[in-house]
Amino acid sequence: MKTSLLLLPGLLCDAELWQPQVAALPAACSVAEYGDARSIAAMAEAALAAAPPGPLAVAGHSMGGRVALEICRRAPERVQRLALLNTGCLPLPEGEAGAAERAGRLRFLELARRDGMRAMALDWVQGTVHESRRPGPVVDTVVEMFARRTPAVFEAQIEALLTRPDYSPLLPQLRCTTLLLTGSDDRLTPPETHAEMRKRIPGASHVVIGRCGHMAPLESPAAVNAALGAWLAA
Repeated sequence: MKTSLLLLPGLLCDAELWQPQVAALPAACSVAEYGDARSIAAMAEAALAAAPPGPLAVAGHSMGGRVALEICRRAPERVQRLALLNTGCLPLPEGEAGAAERAGRLRFLELARRDGMRAMALDWVQGTVHESRRPGPVVDTVVEMFARRTPAVFEAQIEALLTRPDYSPLLPQLRCTTLLLTGSDDRLTPPETHAEMRKRIPGASHVVIGRCGHMAPLESPAAVNAALGAWLAA
């Protein structure tokens, strides 16, 4: 049976995140939606329920990378290829680091409730999109994606991220063709995070895209398409 490409968006993103890849890659693909899911497990369940039958090549961006790992945990026999873009595998840290992350995420949620999703997105992109693309079409696309969501969906996805599981024990068990990809200037999931993950995943490849932040599929579509094309052909 032919392998289908399942694309998993990150926080507040939708199919537009992956539009440059859908347009360029030859594989039959679908983009998951998470609905009102409030956990990574529920997101993975929704994605699997809507996915085509048969073997999968799963690519996840940011929060979607964690959903991809949960899919690998639940249905390892279906995942032939795994691409993790701008993501991580660890749970919320304990102590001050965890408290700081929680406070930062809740600050954005409060901003969305008070001033609207568009205002929150304009703030959010300042720390995520590479400075060379601010302002510009990438920022505009991200802001419009976020503006299509509601504070209620934002709250649900923040809850999912704050309660995210620890997937580090899963990494050595992965037996699929795995790609790790991030931007050289990604402040949320820097190259060092992916390098540590690569050490634990048998045979994984690691791509770092220069002058790129956290939104690699939109910021550097040609480089992402090339990496994913090689991953699909490997």
